[in-house]
Formats: sequence, structure tokens, C-alpha cells
Amino acid sequence: MLELLAPAGSMEALYAAVQNGANAVYLGSGIFNARQGAKNFTPQMLTEAVKYCHVRGVAVHLTLNTLVSDREMSDVCDLIRSAANSGVDAFIVQDLAVLQLCRQIAPHIPLHGSTQMSIHSLSGVLFCAAMGLSRVVLSRELSRENIAYITANSPIEIEVFGHGALCMCYSGQCYLSAAIGGRSGNRGRCAQPCRQAYGYGRQENRHPLSLKDNCLVQHLKELQNMGVASLKLEGRMKRPEYVAAVTGVYRRALDGEPVTREMMETLSAAFNRQGFTDGYYTGHTGQHMFGVREDKYDNAKWLADARATYEAAEHPLVAVAFHGVITPEETSLTVTDSQGHSCRVKGPSAELARTLPLTEESLRERLSKTGGTPYFCAECTADIGPGMTISAAAINAMRRDALNQLTALRARREAHSLHRPGKSVNYAGSKETPAPIVQVTTREQITDKLLKLRPAALYVPLHILAQDPVFCHELNRRCKVTAVLPRIVADHEMDRLKEQLRTVREMGVRDALVGNLGLLLPVREIGFRIRGDYGLNLYNSRSVNLMRELELISATLSFEMTMPQIRDVSKAVPCEILVYGRLPLMVTENCLIRGRTGNCTCNLSTGKLMDKTGAEFPLIRDGSSCRSILLNGKKLSWLDRQKDLGRLGLWGIRMYFTTESPREVDQVLENYLNPAPFDPGACTRGLYLRGLE
Repeated sequence: MLELLAPAGSMEALYAAVQNGANAVYLGSGIFNARQGAKNFTPQMLTEAVKYCHVRGVAVHLTLNTLVSDREMSDVCDLIRSAANSGVDAFIVQDLAVLQLCRQIAPHIPLHGSTQMSIHSLSGVLFCAAMGLSRVVLSRELSRENIAYITANSPIEIEVFGHGALCMCYSGQCYLSAAIGGRSGNRGRCAQPCRQAYGYGRQENRHPLSLKDNCLVQHLKELQNMGVASLKLEGRMKRPEYVAAVTGVYRRALDGEPVTREMMETLSAAFNRQGFTDGYYTGHTGQHMFGVREDKYDNAKWLADARATYEAAEHPLVAVAFHGVITPEETSLTVTDSQGHSCRVKGPSAELARTLPLTEESLRERLSKTGGTPYFCAECTADIGPGMTISAAAINAMRRDALNQLTALRARREAHSLHRPGKSVNYAGSKETPAPIVQVTTREQITDKLLKLRPAALYVPLHILAQDPVFCHELNRRCKVTAVLPRIVADHEMDRLKEQLRTVREMGVRDALVGNLGLLLPVREIGFRIRGDYGLNLYNSRSVNLMRELELISATLSFEMTMPQIRDVSKAVPCEILVYGRLPLMVTENCLIRGRTGNCTCNLSTGKLMDKTGAEFPLIRDGSSCRSILLNGKKLSWLDRQKDLGRLGLWGIRMYFTTESPREVDQVLENYLNPAPFDPGACTRGLYLRGLE
């Protein structure tokens, strides 16, 4: 059966979800979750929430899906222990360090990979399974064919987003909010700058980064037939009435009701951005997927109707069976639920009836009056002695006592031993001057001056190397070349990627730069050594140490870290940071060039977006695919602070060329060799100094 997983940003929203038919809820506690703006749950509230849900047969999944710094490790360990003691049913994680801590502290609690892990391929799912996860939430950009293929071959459960907000960027790979205002989506503080107006090259009232909300209500049977385990509804930042309405509609649809116009109007009234889209699921991307928020249905009656679904009365959710014994020797009532919980209470002695004796039918009528409780009578049997009876008040009292005992039993938390996490080893960094590393986007950027620099590594896109093997061989002879892989590689693109890797390996290239967990296994199988890119979101010592266990030969630290964090992080493998270039703020499945013209010409041209302040964001193609990368307008630059960089224990410092001409490349390399003063008008220090909120 397809699990219906609903959001709970507050206790009222939790009531709304449960009373409208959710099989499970997901919620956050404390600051380590991707929706810090939601009300979230204190430890005490979390315990009560788990009890409330478990009594009603609903599971509770706790979101721990943000990146965690070294200084926060103790606090996240406390939260894991507290949540485990509360009886949560699963942890949803992003950070590999948090994944490791959950496994060490509370190994009995299942782990689910958050969509923030950017898992979008079978090899990514297989990696997660090897890391001990029991479920993965797939990226929202996947088509039905991708989902069906992954689900059919996955050894663990697959969860799919069914309804709610769509980010323009692949989740976990968006740095736009952090770059603009220091509020990182990877830290649960996204300010949603993608919903603002932008223009193509000049300020316009267009919204090329604002997608309509996802809506898969018409595709539930297909998802269930695929074997998808869970359907997630988005909305922890939304009001309880939204949760009630959306959960109720999806519950009805999952229970077999045809999707009606009234149901779609309810979804629209709850929240919409000029309608809904199923474009990713159906494989029909494009301009029709975009829209902005509308509140035209926001009225008092609608809100009151939505609240009535969870405030007016308890909806009976749990089937129970009663068995009564009314004999001269014994008066008792036993109640049993489907999980095997059973409670037996005794009543007053039975008497011979003066008029009408008690019958099984009349007893069933009394026991069926379970209003105000989470239970309904699905079955009633009785052993009634001839002519015997007891009062209606006695039957009611036994029913109340039995159900109260059952409630206490269902709310009881099974005791599990919790463990101390293993200590994190702190590896010292390099004492040598960081080596220069150069990454190019185009072949023309590989200038003679660059080759004379002889960088410690030259990062070149895989497709450029593969399309000209002779050039690849000659380049690798003159410089230590590393093949740069796209961050996003869908399953139907994997064979072509492997073919390209084999081609460049034959030309002598042995290293690959990988920015997605799903590429670690296939790249290693072909025989490449792996360097970790910024897309792995390495933000703390434990995650860097794990790269050593995974046998990476180097790792790029997150550019959302500060200089002190970079200095202090464990250097379990040689570490590098980006010190020059336009930071990649988004990678999008929808082609942004196509969003301007309606035609895809991204293989011929680039472009830029401009926000209301006049800030520009260049657009480039992601490798040879039709995906887009949104770049920061200002270039990051630390080339004038190389002495400071030398104190961080780094193996290398990377200059990343994207939109630069060959002449501009040479000028930057000259600035590396002979540092020029910092230009605050054209450059930025990024987050290395100012950090995140």
C-alpha cells in the first residue's frame, strides 16, 4: 500500500494531517531541519506528538536534513538521543555525518535519505543502501520512467514527492539564497529568492525561477503499481488548513475515489501558483510549468471548513475487536487491535434479567459507541449466559476502561539501548603552500599561459575530453588532467557517461571530479580515482573523514563554510576550496535559455538573469546536457589573500573559469602569480568571511 506522508510544521498541523488520513507525518525538532521557519517541535512536544500519532496508527519521521558544523555535533547528538527516546519511527537525513551519528547512537531507528541528498539515479540509491539507509526520497525532477526503473531495481524503499512546492534547482544543490543573503537552503534557512521577479538581461516582471506546485493526484495508481513505498506531501511551512485540505484529497484518491473537479478546486483553494504541474513526472518540461502564488480563494468559510475536519471531533481511525463475557462466573471485556495489543477489564457481576436479557446484538450496539476516541468497532463477539444481563452504564464503563488501557499500551515506547557515537579523528592539514588548481568550462580557456602554470590538477569537462581523444591524450601528457563529471546524470544517461569515461581513460586520464553521491560507484567501477567536488556538500570533519573511508583522493570543502571552519576541519584527505570564479548557484532540469525564447538554443548561446537590484546572474549549459547552471554575477576572489589561504591546511586552491574569455583567463592567472588589489565592485569574498545566518 502506498503510504501517505503528510507535513507537520506545528502541533495543529499534525492534528490536521492525522485526522485527514495520513499514514505518517514528517516534522522537525530544533534547528537541524530544512524548515527552520516552521514552528517545529520542542522535545516535550515531540514526545506528545509521537504518542498522539502512535495511538492512531500513524508513524512519525523526524527531519534531520541539514548540514551540521563541527561545533554543532554535540547538539545534534543530543537531539538524536532525545528523538529516539521519544519513539520516532525514522530519521530523514542529508549530511553524511548525521547519517553516521544516527547509525551509531540509535541503530534501531530506520534512516531515510532526504531529497537534499540529490539522489536521482539507481546508483545513488544503491550507494544509500550500502550506507545503511532503508529509504530514499528521490529528486523531484524525475520522470515516471526514471522512477519506475529505480523502484523496480532498488533494494530499499522509494519515496516520491506527490504534491507541493517545486524548487527550480535540484534540492541540495541550491546556493542562491546563501549567496544573496547568507540564508542557506542546506542549513534550513532558504529565503526563496527564486520566487522573485527577474529579467533576461534587463529587469522585467518575469518569474523564470518560480515553478508551479507539483500535483500527482491523477497518477497515484500508477505510482502504487510501480512499487513506490511513500507519497510525500510538501508543506511544513504552510498553515494547518492547507495540510488538512491536501491530505484529505489525497486520502480520498488513494482510497479509490475518482479525482473530481471538486477535489481539484479544494487543492487550488489550499494553495497554488497559477495552477499545478506534473511536467517533471510526465516528461513535459517548459514554460507551462512556471507560475506565481495566488490567494484568491483565501476566505473565512474555506478556512472554517478545513478546520472542521480536525477540530470538530475525533475521526475513528483504528479498528478494534471486542469480546465480552457475561456469565454468572465472569463479567469481562477484552479489546484487541490489529497490532496484537490486547486489554482485558472486569465488570460488575451479571444478574438474571427481570425483563429483556442481554443479547450479542445489544452488546455490540453499546460497544460501538466509541465516539470521541480514535477507535471504531470492527468486530464484536460475546459469550453471554442464558438470561443474563448487566446495566448499560456498566458496559459503557468497561468499554471506556478497556479503550483507555489500549491507548496507554499503543502509546508505550519500546525501550532501546542508545550508544555513544565514535570519536571523530582530526587529521592535520598540509603545511605546504596550497597548490594551484584550475577548472575550465570550454576548450578555448585552456591557454598556453595556463599550461605553462602546470597546475596540480586541471579540471576539464568530460564531454570536451571525450569528443576529441587525440586532444585529450596530448593535454594529459602536458598536464595532470581530471575529468569533470556533471552533477546530474539520470539513469538513461549513464551508459553514455560510462562510454565517455572509458574513452578518456584509454587516453591516460585516471582522475574524475565527482559532485554527486550517485556517481561514486559507477566511476570507481571503471577504474578512476575520485576527487570530491563541492556538490557533495562536505561541511564538517566527520563527512570529510568519511571521504577517506570511501577512498577519495581529495575533496572540495563547501563554499558555505567560513575560514575558521575550513582551518579547523579535519583534513582526512587532501582538501581544496574555490578561491576564484563565479560560484554555481543552481543546477536546473528546466533549460533557462529555453525559458527565455521558448526554444532550446543553449548549445549555441548563453544568457543572464537580472534581479530588481540590477544584479546579474549569468547562465551556462551544464556540460553537454540541456540543464542550466545559474552563476553568481560577482566573481569570488581570494587571489590577493594567498598568505591567509596558506594557513588553512589546504592541498589546493581552485580557480574556476566559466564565462571568461581566453584573455580573461590569462589575466586571472597573472593575478594569481602577481596578486592585484581586490576590486569590491567586481568581486566578492563570498561566505568565507561573512558566513551564514
